[in-house]
Amino acid sequence: MDSVFKTTNKKKKATQKISSANKRVITAKGAKIDPLEQFLNKFEQVKLKDLVVFARQFSAMIGSGVAMLRTLTIIAEQCENKKLKVVISDIKEQVESGTNLSEAFARHPDIFDRLFVSMLKAGETGGILDEVMRKVSEFMESRQRLNDKVKSAMAYPVVALAIAVIVFWAMLTFILPVFQGIFQSMGGELPAFTQMLINLSEFMRSWWMLLIVVIVAGAVYGIRTWYKTEPGRYAMDGFMLRLPVFGDVIRKVAVARFTRTFGTLIRSGVPMLTALEVVKETAGNAVLSKGVENVHLEVRSGGTISKPLAKEPLFPPMVVQMVAVGEETGKLDEMLAKVADFYDSEVENAVEALTSVLEPLMVVGVGGIVGSVVVGMYLPIFTIINQLK
Repeated sequence: MDSVFKTTNKKKKATQKISSANKRVITAKGAKIDPLEQFLNKFEQVKLKDLVVFARQFSAMIGSGVAMLRTLTIIAEQCENKKLKVVISDIKEQVESGTNLSEAFARHPDIFDRLFVSMLKAGETGGILDEVMRKVSEFMESRQRLNDKVKSAMAYPVVALAIAVIVFWAMLTFILPVFQGIFQSMGGELPAFTQMLINLSEFMRSWWMLLIVVIVAGAVYGIRTWYKTEPGRYAMDGFMLRLPVFGDVIRKVAVARFTRTFGTLIRSGVPMLTALEVVKETAGNAVLSKGVENVHLEVRSGGTISKPLAKEPLFPPMVVQMVAVGEETGKLDEMLAKVADFYDSEVENAVEALTSVLEPLMVVGVGGIVGSVVVGMYLPIFTIINQLK
């Protein structure tokens, strides 16, 4: 009887523990999927910087011998991005239920792309997860540096152009009509340039201007929708590569990203064909993706990488030769890393040169726009003074 009584007590205690654990899980899940917080999380973006920090922390803790579940718990607790925090908590719960780590990450493709998942799977299979995650973080850091360089270079021209347009619109809409009343009270014929500005001001304050804005907005929306289709993206990316000045920079960015991604995958132990498939999906340029697809078909049939790569006009001869040497020596990942470093510096130099050319052009353009309106406002005054003399 005592043994039965003890067994019953043990079952009751176990049931109580399970129920309390379930309550904690339900409470945690309830807090995690709170309707208001879930709605706000939709507007929060997981930036590349957040993923870099996550990969660094994950690599350091796994390399230090911290258990997987504890690592995910600690990172989730101190994660500042709420959306990423929810995702990491979900990954931890899936791993607890017996799901493989790479499969748990693959269930969130909007945050962790196939490149991240493939490298994670390679590290998980080879038992070098900490090393692979370190390489992932280094790859993301280099990608972020490249993106920051391009964005910082383009920020000044875009801001200057926006300010010029706003100033021009404000002067024509609010200031010039005041001068127009003064000119009409003075009498006399207005100069042709001033009359042109007044006509432009009246047009900008009419319903026709609103119609033009709607048409432009519709055209932008149509182009963006067309770009989401495969033919539209291929045509637009090809057009961007053919631009006189910006096309060369875009091409170098695409080549740098291809070599960096492909080299990182090969070095992390991802099979060649799988690496080419991942690079094709994460290329960021439809023309480059099509070229990688042709290379993938050639390699799958037993060919080399360098030969089909030479047929693609997007890849410079130096890249093809470096890949050929890497295939011959068995050091393809090292060659790709060197090419990526070279093109990263090339992109930096090209962006600096482009910025040095655009800055004076934007200064002259802004000065010309504002100055033209000022000249148009003061021309009638000079004309009236000459008539009085």
